[in-house]
Amino acid sequence: MRIGLFGGSFDPIHLGHLIAASEAQRALGLDRVLFVVAARPPHKTPVAPDWARYEMVLLATAEEEGFWPSRLELDRPGLSYTVDTLREARRLFPGDELFFITGADAYRDVLTWKEGHRLHELATLVAVARPGYPLDRMPVPVVPLLVPEVGISSSEIRRRLKEGQSVRFWVPRPVEVYLERHGFYR
Repeated sequence: MRIGLFGGSFDPIHLGHLIAASEAQRALGLDRVLFVVAARPPHKTPVAPDWARYEMVLLATAEEEGFWPSRLELDRPGLSYTVDTLREARRLFPGDELFFITGADAYRDVLTWKEGHRLHELATLVAVARPGYPLDRMPVPVVPLLVPEVGISSSEIRRRLKEGQSVRFWVPRPVEVYLERHGFYR
């Protein structure tokens, strides 16, 4: 099988994430895309708790064939290092072809990650185009993935919610309802 591991804090997950995952699935011929929710990323602190971010990913992917929420990092103690996640995925999916998918903005700092220079030995690294982050200047070998630019970011969604603005059409409807019900980011 060809398995994509889409890593991120998903704080919250939004339509841009789903478009990127769909484009990766199509362009790379992926059988599955696992949305790996970062529990304790070493380079940033998520706003919503990990269980809530996982629940939002679960809601966002529930009806999408080939999309699966993953607890690979949530069920492991300590910081969420990508190299550890990829090693665990290698153990869980022996013989399968693995692709690690994340935004080009994250890859700009990949050499500061724990064993960042070794990640391409564990999986094919896929960099999703993001405005302002050229795909031709990545510090490690990556497969560039061009996706339609939607101009949606988790930080902008958090800002809008904090200001009492709507996020309708920015996040899947079940995630919007979840955010309204639980009041995250307000």
